[in-house]
Amino acid sequence: MKSKRVRVNVDRVDRTRFYDLVDATNLLKDVANAKFNETVEISMRLGVDPRHADQIVRGTVVLPHGTGKNVCVLVFAQGEKVKEAEEAGADHVGLDDYVEKIKGGWTAVDAVIATPDVMGKVGRLGRILGPRGLMPNPKSGTVTFNVGNAVKEIKAGKIEYRVDKVGNIHAPLGKVSFTKAQLVENARIFLEAIIRAKPTAAKGQYIRSVTMTSTMGPGIKLDPVVVGNMLR
Repeated sequence: MKSKRVRVNVDRVDRTRFYDLVDATNLLKDVANAKFNETVEISMRLGVDPRHADQIVRGTVVLPHGTGKNVCVLVFAQGEKVKEAEEAGADHVGLDDYVEKIKGGWTAVDAVIATPDVMGKVGRLGRILGPRGLMPNPKSGTVTFNVGNAVKEIKAGKIEYRVDKVGNIHAPLGKVSFTKAQLVENARIFLEAIIRAKPTAAKGQYIRSVTMTSTMGPGIKLDPVVVGNMLR
């Protein structure tokens, strides 16, 4: 049975209405009254068929106000790149010792970066890091010699998005403790990134549905047509 708090919050959201981004954000903050700092998330259903390689939507975007989470970053590197990563704020830096540590089951990090010259060793960890979304990948900017910049971007709020097998995308936008303006700007930047990532092979309506929610809050629907026209 739903608690009284949950029932009250659900009743405050008009399930038949599409909210604009500002109104949705205002309402989301108003109904987010759990006893912890809830995460604000966005979910989208796209008009793509991910079974076809030319319709996969994947990329990265830097949220201007970050996600509100202290991101733990591991960098696989050697030589002078070790110092570069450490100076940029990486939490863990090394190579062979961390390869063995991960083989032993350790995965207590949020992001993994590697320089191209060590991928021969890091690649062997694919079965462990891959399912957790931690495997370094050139397309997401996590296989690079510019490790300092990569670490700073991730620490500053860079997130990776990828459509799942049924055409959905989920991403964090921040915390309910963020100001309304910060959440709106983060959401706008994310939505614009998804729109720009539209595959040329995608036909028909690209943005099918958009919902914002907090961890314990009800879903608040945005108008997919309005969102789809944001860049026009």
